[in-house]
Amino acid sequence: MVQTSDVSVRLDERIRLMSTLLAGTDWPDRALARKPHGLHAHARAARKYLQPYRQHSALRVLQALIDRGAPAEALFALATRFTWPGLEDRALPSWVPPGWPDALRDLVRTAALDSWLQSQDAAWQTSINAARRALEGVTFKPFLAPFLGAIPEDLIFVPNIGQPSDQEVAVRAGRSLVSITPPRIAWGDNPPWPFDDDPAYVIRAALACYIRLALTPFLNTHAERVAAASKTALPVSEDYARAYPTWQAQFANLFVSGLVALYLEEHVSEREANAFVLMETKVYGVALLPATVRVLRRYRDEAATGRYQSFAAFLPLFPKQLRVVRRIVSL
Repeated sequence: MVQTSDVSVRLDERIRLMSTLLAGTDWPDRALARKPHGLHAHARAARKYLQPYRQHSALRVLQALIDRGAPAEALFALATRFTWPGLEDRALPSWVPPGWPDALRDLVRTAALDSWLQSQDAAWQTSINAARRALEGVTFKPFLAPFLGAIPEDLIFVPNIGQPSDQEVAVRAGRSLVSITPPRIAWGDNPPWPFDDDPAYVIRAALACYIRLALTPFLNTHAERVAAASKTALPVSEDYARAYPTWQAQFANLFVSGLVALYLEEHVSEREANAFVLMETKVYGVALLPATVRVLRRYRDEAATGRYQSFAAFLPLFPKQLRVVRRIVSL
């Protein structure tokens, strides 16, 4: 019997609104400058629709936040603090300029954004159905339990055919861990791939989001173990250390990539796992990934025999074992 997925695919109107608002800023230009790629037809339509409203105060404030370096995670987390459809603000963070919620509501009315989004609903529903097919039968929580313990939050996947078009966004919203993920970029100016054309992409993007979101409170809870582990430097390259200057950032990225690779190997295919490892190694400089996967697999297998009570107990040993396994792998 095929297991029911523990990931719910759904549309959140507040997330859809933020993905549309970003199209009224220079966010798409920045994404295209990082990596030229074709946009989904809906993303192109949103840019065209919002062009006459670029000087509206709601979009000018949003642009100012982007200019000051507000990450996509913060902007989408902000969107989930509003009610729908009234867009009443609930305990907004201090970095949100006063008056922006009123300006946002005015923009939605002035531009008739709710009606325009409904006119685009067919494209979103197509993506939702495709994402459901890609995630059919997928279960992440049992796989993650030996590493992060029980995850009580709901796992939500929101396919995003707006902005950002080149990155998935991980957001904690109430009792939910949310992966906001665009379709995979195609080659050149071609439109992006439908979600169900590459299920492995959907799986690895969603899983990476959930691991990152669950890892942060895990590390905070076990701060003493993290401090003990960080006394041993991770054997990363100089380039990697410059990209991720703290021990915790280095560990988090290795841990996320290592678990994704391990899941792909065991639950999708060895070919997809190898492709992911190759991409992470060549594009992102994660040369330690094969060694990381071995260390994580060995921990899980030994924890199953009772050698370790939890990954927190193993954490101080992680950098030491990684150094040993890296030497073995490089032979």
